[in-house]
Amino acid sequence: MRDFLYYSSLLLLGWAWYRFGQKQLQKAPFDENGAPTQGLVGPVGFLMTAGVAGYALFAVMRALARGQIPCLGKGCAGQVYTLVAHAGAYWANVLFLVWLVLALGYGLYVTLKIWFR
Repeated sequence: MRDFLYYSSLLLLGWAWYRFGQKQLQKAPFDENGAPTQGLVGPVGFLMTAGVAGYALFAVMRALARGQIPCLGKGCAGQVYTLVAHAGAYWANVLFLVWLVLALGYGLYVTLKIWFR
């Protein structure tokens, strides 16, 4: 049951993030005061988000190539999940990282679309 709640909450949060981005894209290029519509993040936030997304993508590629991933949590510092011994925890962490890369990438996409209108 816990896994069902985890994966359904990831799907629900992803859907809400997608809808929020679509609403931002549907706004007019300028508001009623004549100021341009702001993106999801500013220039510094954009660079930081790109850095985090790049690191997460690197971690996913590394996990898929090596067959092991470090635990992503506060209570399991230093623990490594391998595909052979802990398949469920391994794929849960890989899925979370993939979800994170997609969510941050979509945020960057929306921001770039707003900036270059």
